[in-house]
Amino acid sequence: MHDFIDEFSFAVLTTTDLTASHLPLLLKREEGEFGTLYGHLAKANNHWKSMDMQTLLVVFSGPHGYISPTWYDSYPAVPTWNYSAVHIKGEVTLTDEETTLQILTDTVKTYESNLLTPLDASDAEQQGFIPEDYKDKLSKAIIGFKITITEIEGKLKLGQHRSDADQQGVITGLSLSQRFDDKALLAYTKRHR
Repeated sequence: MHDFIDEFSFAVLTTTDLTASHLPLLLKREEGEFGTLYGHLAKANNHWKSMDMQTLLVVFSGPHGYISPTWYDSYPAVPTWNYSAVHIKGEVTLTDEETTLQILTDTVKTYESNLLTPLDASDAEQQGFIPEDYKDKLSKAIIGFKITITEIEGKLKLGQHRSDADQQGVITGLSLSQRFDDKALLAYTKRHR
């Protein structure tokens, strides 16, 4: 499940007041019994005001898609949806400025590390480098938080209960689709078959 979170790190974070935010979260596996998630929100997003010291639900979604009953070798069959997800429950705590800046740095480092260190100073602007003073300015416009994971649950529905012939039919059906989601589900299904 930790590997899944690292691969599909864009999540939906929902608080008890049924407010949701969509954002990337970084996992530190070694912190806490089940790990700890780190992220940040813009101060302009009022969601952070209802988060501190609350229990919340975080949902990480992987590839998903419609599965036609016509793809199965077996009959009768019904349409379904294949998907993968990890659900997290945890306690959220807002972080101080220094930790928030580290969260921002770690997020950039995870997704595009070259923005933190230009190859050469004269080329920094062309490379999209984020100067320290600008990063400090950005950090004042965000609120950092950490989520201590208290429960973790994986959900994997890829038709693994179906016969080999049915599973092969799904792979064939997905491979004929032009939809991006179906292509992603096909690759994921092949990896986890």
